[in-house]
Amino acid sequence: MKRAWSRAVVAAAIVMVGAPGAQAAECDRACLGGMITKYVEAIVAHDPQALPLAPTVRFTEDSRELPLGDGAWKTVTRAGSFRQDYLDVRRGIAASHVELYEAAAQLQYSVILHIVDQKISGIETLINRVTSESRFQPDSLGKPLRKMNDPVPPGKRMSREELIRVALTYPEGLRIGSFPDATPFAKDAYRVENGLFIAGEGCPRASCPGMYTQRVILHPNVIASVAAVDEEAGIVLLWMNFGYTNSYGPNNALVTFEAFKVWGGEIQAINAFFRILPLETPRFWPSAR
Repeated sequence: MKRAWSRAVVAAAIVMVGAPGAQAAECDRACLGGMITKYVEAIVAHDPQALPLAPTVRFTEDSRELPLGDGAWKTVTRAGSFRQDYLDVRRGIAASHVELYEAAAQLQYSVILHIVDQKISGIETLINRVTSESRFQPDSLGKPLRKMNDPVPPGKRMSREELIRVALTYPEGLRIGSFPDATPFAKDAYRVENGLFIAGEGCPRASCPGMYTQRVILHPNVIASVAAVDEEAGIVLLWMNFGYTNSYGPNNALVTFEAFKVWGGEIQAINAFFRILPLETPRFWPSAR
């Protein structure tokens, strides 16, 4: 598998250097959340110039650099009801999983806005499209996800570094093919992927496995990069390329923005929007560690 990444490269990506310096906190939580609102309104209106843009703003969609206004900016028709924000005040990052629509598809839309001096200097997006013919149909986007918006319980709050450390045990479990040997899940933890409840406590289907009894595909070359850390909410958003397996088609990999609610040293809940892209798809953005 000469195209697969080595474990050394994986480690290098996870501890990626060159993270941006701490942003001045002139854009607080309300400001960052407002940036997401402005973005959703602007993309529905097909009007990127309605945004507070830095002169050198950069835009990527599915790891492809495009002129701002191209891609889904031309096709979105409306916003749906689901939106889960991840607000990183220290780094000046406003991220969200948002439900949008085109004429014939639901867009499970991941967006990461990089804010400097209350201007958007970078926009990173990933899109999964769901049509009526799609094999997997979402069942969990009609209301807020359990735990995700809950305040961190007293005495359970963790530092930024601790939150990242716990979140990164998830790709480590994928790397070795075993969550019991790597990843601390809370007893009532669960995972939702592309709006579909997959595993854990509260699954609407009797067939759902537990977090530790689910089958885990070995992903020896998974790469993870920290996209945002919502320190107040206790959430870490990771970008991940799952690397080579025999599960996603020749020369393909699963690429995701996956959010981990963490407190008390355990992962409480997971929400992921992902899609299949070419194996060597990079992120092209710095880690927010």
